[in-house]
Amino acid sequence: MRLFRLVSIVMLSACAWAHGQSSATPVASSDAQKSFDLLKTLAGTWKDAVTTDNPAMGTDQPLPLSIRVVSRGNALIHELSTPGPEVTVFYVDSDRLTLIHYCDFANRPHMVARPSVDGKTVEFDLVDAPGSNQAGHVSHWVVTIIDANHHIEDWIFTLPDGTLVHAHVDFKRVQ
Repeated sequence: MRLFRLVSIVMLSACAWAHGQSSATPVASSDAQKSFDLLKTLAGTWKDAVTTDNPAMGTDQPLPLSIRVVSRGNALIHELSTPGPEVTVFYVDSDRLTLIHYCDFANRPHMVARPSVDGKTVEFDLVDAPGSNQAGHVSHWVVTIIDANHHIEDWIFTLPDGTLVHAHVDFKRVQ
């Protein structure tokens, strides 16, 4: 009985010590999570026109953009009305911030973010683009947050022949 009591005390003491250690050392947020949290500040409604270095791909008509935090804060939906709408889902996958863009050209570019150098810019590089490539695909995406009511998105679109087209949108918050 004494041995049982001694073992119980030792085990309880070890558990109490371990619990104290885990709560005393905060878990650092990953670069991916920090960038994701930054993008979540864009939740709301936005609007502006797309300018490109290929006039056939631009529009002077303002495009509505809706950004919503979903799935208990674990995903971000970026819905651009082109007239599709086109949907992009951002999420943290292990230690990487990723996106999948469900393009109206019938492909799904999958990209991974680089760590934000300045804390205001998130840059995504292409991993793959499954689906059709008959019209091309988005191959690079940069989001720059200017302030709470203004952000910029720059996209690089790769045409089937390898030509790169740069698209730029200077979004202003509507709501």
